[in-house]
Amino acid sequence: MSDLEIRPARPEELTAVGELTLAAYSAERTLVDGVGYATELLDAARRAELAELLVAVDGNGTLLGTVTIARPGTPFAELSREGELEFRMLGVLPSATGRGIGEALTRAVIARARELAAARVVLCSLETMTRAHRLYERLGFVRLPERDWEPHPGVILIAYRLEL
Repeated sequence: MSDLEIRPARPEELTAVGELTLAAYSAERTLVDGVGYATELLDAARRAELAELLVAVDGNGTLLGTVTIARPGTPFAELSREGELEFRMLGVLPSATGRGIGEALTRAVIARARELAAARVVLCSLETMTRAHRLYERLGFVRLPERDWEPHPGVILIAYRLEL
């Protein structure tokens, strides 16, 4: 997508970014009911304050996707360790899927990790997010099973890493 721009989210976009993230997870049927994750997905303002929040926009400024980047030891880091950069809450507007937006956002995370001289990029994902797993594996991520975890009973998150 030649007219795609990846940049930090702007304050006036945060409500829309949260709604986009929730819509993306809902459309993919990856939203786990009963654990409060919908509230966390909607709260883009908190992500922008405590992490790096990137968006993908088209030439008209329409929000198409988003991703949250977390450094180890920060509130949004779940599994990253020293020397790693983690990303979470990658979401693409349901009507814009299949256009390379998720890949562009993931590549932006990798570029940011290189800027920060991180040794690797890590993430965790629901077992059922197979389309996302195919993207990560195509970009060179490999499973990191020793860091799989269960944040809530019955909610299994599987880990991936990319060595830089």
